[in-house]
Amino acid sequence: MSTPVHHEFSNIGYAKHGRNFAGFPDKSERFRKLLGPRQAVRFDLSSGDLLSITPRGETRPLSLLVIDKKGTTAPGLLGLEKTTALVLSAFDSAELAGWFVSHGGAAGPSLSVVDVPTHELLALSAKEACTVWAINPTLPADLVGDAAPGPIEVTHKPAKPSPALFLPPPLGDVRDEFTVSRGTAHAYEVHPGEIVQIIDVEGQQCSDFMALRSEGLDRGEELMIDSTATRSMVRGAYPTPGLFDKFFDRDMRPIMNVVQDTCGRHDTFGLACTARGYEERGFPGHVNCSDNISGALSPCGVERRAAWPAINFFWNTWIDPNHHGLMTEESYSRPGDYVALKAMDELVCVSTACPDDIDPINGWNPTDVHVRIYKPEAPIRRAVAYREKEDAPMSISQESAFHPCTSKFTSHFAPARDLWAPVSFPGVGTIGEYWACRERVTLQDMSGLRKYDIVGPDAEKLLQRALTRDVSRLAVWRGTYALMCDDAGAVIDDGTLFRLAPHLFRWCCGTEESARVLSDLAQTEGLQVRVHGMGGALPNLALQGPRSRDLLQKIVFTQPQVPALEHVKWFGATVARLNNREGVPFMLARSGYTGELGYELFCAQDDATALWDAVMAAGEEFGIAPMGSAALEMLRIEAGLAAAGAEFAPGVDAYESGLGFAVDLKKPDFVGRAALERNARDPRKMLKGLSFESDDVPAHGAHVFAGERAIGVITSATRSPIMDKTIAMARLAVEHAENGTVLEVGQMDGRMKRLTATVCNTPFYDPKRERARA
Repeated sequence: MSTPVHHEFSNIGYAKHGRNFAGFPDKSERFRKLLGPRQAVRFDLSSGDLLSITPRGETRPLSLLVIDKKGTTAPGLLGLEKTTALVLSAFDSAELAGWFVSHGGAAGPSLSVVDVPTHELLALSAKEACTVWAINPTLPADLVGDAAPGPIEVTHKPAKPSPALFLPPPLGDVRDEFTVSRGTAHAYEVHPGEIVQIIDVEGQQCSDFMALRSEGLDRGEELMIDSTATRSMVRGAYPTPGLFDKFFDRDMRPIMNVVQDTCGRHDTFGLACTARGYEERGFPGHVNCSDNISGALSPCGVERRAAWPAINFFWNTWIDPNHHGLMTEESYSRPGDYVALKAMDELVCVSTACPDDIDPINGWNPTDVHVRIYKPEAPIRRAVAYREKEDAPMSISQESAFHPCTSKFTSHFAPARDLWAPVSFPGVGTIGEYWACRERVTLQDMSGLRKYDIVGPDAEKLLQRALTRDVSRLAVWRGTYALMCDDAGAVIDDGTLFRLAPHLFRWCCGTEESARVLSDLAQTEGLQVRVHGMGGALPNLALQGPRSRDLLQKIVFTQPQVPALEHVKWFGATVARLNNREGVPFMLARSGYTGELGYELFCAQDDATALWDAVMAAGEEFGIAPMGSAALEMLRIEAGLAAAGAEFAPGVDAYESGLGFAVDLKKPDFVGRAALERNARDPRKMLKGLSFESDDVPAHGAHVFAGERAIGVITSATRSPIMDKTIAMARLAVEHAENGTVLEVGQMDGRMKRLTATVCNTPFYDPKRERARA
């Protein structure tokens, strides 16, 4: 029997998406969007396309603005009739206004919208091509001190799906674009400042990429992206979500800067596929990316190679932590996913559409790749993709409502869920920010916190079932720290719950998993309650430090029916305004994540900059400083405060996470109670502190040893400025968790280097929380 020979790439005889991969959305869906309060999203519909609205517990209507090809309002194209005037103040209308201006018109009250219900599934069919703006209207005042509307899910389903439909809207002014057909490669020139967008047209495809400096080629030298130099420069062993920030050549000069990434899983370990790789598996003559790259670059004078190094976009690889082998599976990329990179020099680039049809990397059926090149002046901001879960709609990381203020002081930002958050402020420095919080007062953007309003007659009943605290004892304008656990007692999420009215609670937490758990539990138990996701509609600041109350006394105004500032005790809350009864409204809570006296301020997006500026101005006499996440990490470890993915993680129960104080086993049944009661009687591990003799800071996950036996693991560690030594939190076997026990933390595989540490209690600093309670 002869071996099949793949001389051409035309013999694939099955549809790639005939098989459903778990966790992936229906490929016929172009986009699903979650519209948060005050958000507006545009959909370009063709004749016969469907626009569907999925119920998510909302009762407020969604506004649809339908525009025909002539630029006039035409709700009849979706079979809609009754209209009302468009209210620009009811949503963030800047993007809509810009779209109208770019099309020679203007957005104003002469436009009319149709309000459609959101409490039941609604599908609308387009009679002709049109543009639809979906608007989730909310007035700023509705976001503070009351139940804000949650997100609304809107889906566009094309009538005739085709690869072209999966191309995302252009990011800016396109200079050139082309399609790289499956099993081929294409070379192209890119100028400094231009942005290259590599688009996976149908999803689960792999595209090899290489860039070479033009000036090097002119003198016969191939200066290209070098994976080893890049890893060394960015100090990363392999790509994390968002790739590397920059890619460098062998001379350690940057070639390209990653601007946007919607997939988050790529490869820079291996080579582009090679002829030898196919030959040794029984496929001689199979078309391959290395030969395709050589062919595409040949006219540029680039020497042919049997194997090309490359950035392998969308190729899902990782290193197995046990046997350290290079692993691969189907790509995570969806239709229309892309990576955008900015050129930092005159470059010759090459992109492939990988022909591999015998491995999972392309879902066993390669497809096309599309490339767009944008002009340097295209206003494309830096962003990475964020999904609540793998199968959730994708959102691009946004700038916080406070970004116009924080960006005046720093350019050092990192993703915090779907927002960019400041890491540090170089003018103050991380250590300076730390001491400002300990001795004076700091202001930090914490808008990545998730906020949910739980509203309805059964709100208390739902929270009693879902949370570990006794919610029935919580008074109006009071809050409490609580946990949400699964049936095994493992912590799903933690957060602060505030009671704003008898049947209205606000849950401020870490992840969207909270909302899914609450919604599923309410549905299962038939409870009359709604869970409103606030999205980015309620940005918040953390004002922390011993002078925080002094600062607020200068600017806080409260009405008689709510607690005054001096009456807001630890974990209390109120609704305040800046300076007087006409000032900017905000929710004020006495809470924080630093262990210091502190408050959190929640406001509407439109009021964010005014609130930041007012607080900073009032804080000048107290030596206020902006603070980032790096200083916060030192403070929260000193305070013994737990973090997701560190102290608590899947499979780790509340007691093992050091959070047993937040579990009330005296209250009636709640999710995880039986498991937690059992584990409390017979614990195997517990969270303790470690005080080190050296200044070395152990890594997260480092093993803790008693002699030759590993008996625990480091969850968080830092060099404490106020204690002048290294401290860590560690999950230890109870047999070795007694205070004063001397243990060792293993470095260099745990054998070649040991750090001596003594077991102690947490918090390390201010163990009675006297500073926070002051």
